[in-house]
Amino acid sequence: MRVNKIWRRQVIVIFIVVVAGAGVWASQIAQPETQTIKTSTQRELFGDSNAKAELGKLEVKGRAPKTGYTRKQFGNGWGKINDCSVREVILARDLTDEKIDEKCRVLSGILNDPYTGQIIHFQRGEKSSSKVQIDHVVALSDAWQKGAQQLSAEEREKLANDPLNLLAVDGPANQAKGDGDTATWLPSNKPFRCQYVVRQIAVKRRYRLWVTEAEKSAMSSILEKCAEVN
Repeated sequence: MRVNKIWRRQVIVIFIVVVAGAGVWASQIAQPETQTIKTSTQRELFGDSNAKAELGKLEVKGRAPKTGYTRKQFGNGWGKINDCSVREVILARDLTDEKIDEKCRVLSGILNDPYTGQIIHFQRGEKSSSKVQIDHVVALSDAWQKGAQQLSAEEREKLANDPLNLLAVDGPANQAKGDGDTATWLPSNKPFRCQYVVRQIAVKRRYRLWVTEAEKSAMSSILEKCAEVN
């Protein structure tokens, strides 16, 4: 249908803009055999620096109290990009063979899940949509306890909707993660752990969030296993 094709084209354009603006690399969702990080990706995220150096720049402190945290501290649900829900934009970015309707909703697609390494067939529906969820790579509760309380409401809403901090992932894995940081939770898919930690560091640097001693140690341990490739 012509309308569907127009909307599909619009979502693809949105996806390209989102990737360029946030420095997000959709191609790295594919699972390599070893833990790697592309040199080009580090340049996109950190300029002339790298993840190890940027980790060293993060402030190290204990967790602040969770007092006062609610999801609404980060805005009322998903924001919009060109009238499309951020959730739908991320689904369109991370799924393949996706079908999108005239309301910008992703109806179906295939996810190569970065957290488990499994292939998930997504089908929109009351009982099936939760199989694929959008994860905040740096959990909002974790962010709240590590500096986000000092951010403005506008900055917190930006953090919650920043494509750099969002991934379409396996629903149960996302639920298991909860508000865990690197010290308490890592993807079971070991080849993705390097990319996961690098992404967390990039988010924490962008929003001036800190890390705990245990978190920094866990991140450093993962980065030591990362092979940089061109």
